[in-house]
Amino acid sequence: MPENGTPHGTTSPHGTPDAQDTPAPGAARPGGAGTFAGRTVSRIGYGVMQLERLHADRPAALAVLRRALELGVDHLDTAQFYGDGFTNDLIREAVRPDDGVLVVTKVGATPDPDGPLPLRPAQRPEQLRADVEANLAALGTDRLAVVNLRRLDLGPGLTAEGDQVVDVDDQLAVLTELRDEGKIGAIGLSAVTMEVLRRALPAGIVCVQNAYSMVARDNEDMLELCAAEGVAWVPFFPLGSGFPGLPKVTEEPAVRAVAASLGSTPEQVGLAWLLRRAPNVLLIPGTSRVAHLEANVAAGTLALDEEQGAALDAVASRPMSQARLG
Repeated sequence: MPENGTPHGTTSPHGTPDAQDTPAPGAARPGGAGTFAGRTVSRIGYGVMQLERLHADRPAALAVLRRALELGVDHLDTAQFYGDGFTNDLIREAVRPDDGVLVVTKVGATPDPDGPLPLRPAQRPEQLRADVEANLAALGTDRLAVVNLRRLDLGPGLTAEGDQVVDVDDQLAVLTELRDEGKIGAIGLSAVTMEVLRRALPAGIVCVQNAYSMVARDNEDMLELCAAEGVAWVPFFPLGSGFPGLPKVTEEPAVRAVAASLGSTPEQVGLAWLLRRAPNVLLIPGTSRVAHLEANVAAGTLALDEEQGAALDAVASRPMSQARLG
């Protein structure tokens, strides 16, 4: 059962004293220490979405999740619509109250296994409230530390139509109510425009999840605003997109050259560049393999010198904001 945001010094929903802001015994925080919703966390966290691939092999999925905790990861990103509750169920089993793990979930979509995409929008206020309740039940807690509102302002992903086109003020109203009720600790945003971010900041936004990588810096202005406001920047697609035809960090000659000089992988260089970009950047690279997880965590020890950093900064950014692929 995870510690899902109950204030320090109180007890968890199961009555166990909350862990303080310390990593797992014997493990340093991967990527160093960052700040998220007033908590100190590892700058390299773990996005659990890809554990959906192990739906038929629950022991393997649990092994990946538990290995992340052993490596000092104390920041997990999940959603009830990942595997229709599968990843939340894994977290409930694998994470103990005294692990001190910050579990961040999101709302705004619901499973649609028979649809053209495996998800459909769930943007209306009553749907957001129902999704928060579903996350609470699945995680076995009475309070979610952070809930990200997955908007449909930017690709890739779902498109809002009809009654799913909802003003952000109406969505923030219900999430603020849930925060006032104690069911949410803090509110974040995902896949939003600068206009929406500016409108939402007065509500006390603690993080933004947008597509961002060395080769896709469409959201540079938002990253800078978040840094100025003390808001965590948690990029998805941190290595560019895996979709055909969209830019990939690992294919860049400069990235490959730096990786060769450091004896690392291009993936590790791409993650290290993000950590170097700004102190409010927190990463949630996902994987369903232990070896890949360990390589991602090891990226936090990669030191880029000024010459290498400049070469990577010079890599061209190509827009991917028009993608609507998944």
